[in-house]
Amino acid sequence: MIEVRPFATLGAADHGWLDARHHFSFASYLDRDRMGWGSIRVWNDDTIAPKSGFPPHPHNDMEIVTFVRTGAITHRDSLGNEGRTAAGDVQVMSAGTGITHSEYNLEDEPTTLFQIWIIPDRRGEKPGWGQREFPKAGREGGFEILASGDPEGDSALPIRTDAKVAAATLSAGQSATWTSNGQRHQYLVAPTGRVRVNGKEANARDGIAIAGEESITVEALEDSEVVLVDAR
Repeated sequence: MIEVRPFATLGAADHGWLDARHHFSFASYLDRDRMGWGSIRVWNDDTIAPKSGFPPHPHNDMEIVTFVRTGAITHRDSLGNEGRTAAGDVQVMSAGTGITHSEYNLEDEPTTLFQIWIIPDRRGEKPGWGQREFPKAGREGGFEILASGDPEGDSALPIRTDAKVAAATLSAGQSATWTSNGQRHQYLVAPTGRVRVNGKEANARDGIAIAGEESITVEALEDSEVVLVDAR
């Protein structure tokens, strides 16, 4: 099953400093048919104005992955962690028993990012945070795993859930294949470029919900970047 969810149908919230699009129900946006996809609970497509951001706020028992598309985001949290994550790189936060953090765009340009929340398999553990640079060359022409429940096996950032977050950069005419298990769920978004996924076409920033597929082939109809989550 492959369902394309056009960008125009996503939930929307424009706060001035934040222009957010919600692939699943979030905050004041409620769609009973889009409460999540498997263990994927949130996928927000955010544009954050320069010199603005999210003031300190708490989370608990959630795996939060931030994929920065353009610009950069600066993180600070109650554990004393601080870091700047730039375009193409990733940060992860395991909220665990509770953590308070802030995220600001301290740059002179807008920052765009995907923030993805995945329900953890393990609860009640100490919170944690990490970031890593992923040179774009590592995912040219194929998928690179960025965050994983098997971080050592996948050479990726750790998350406390049976899931993988991956990205690929494809030139027009290239394709990349992701193999999985027909019992799992995948959600895919191309932040740039048109793609064809197992025969279904999607535009940039459309959501693609996938289930029951053991092999997923993404063909780039234009130069494209692709972000995919594979979860229970």
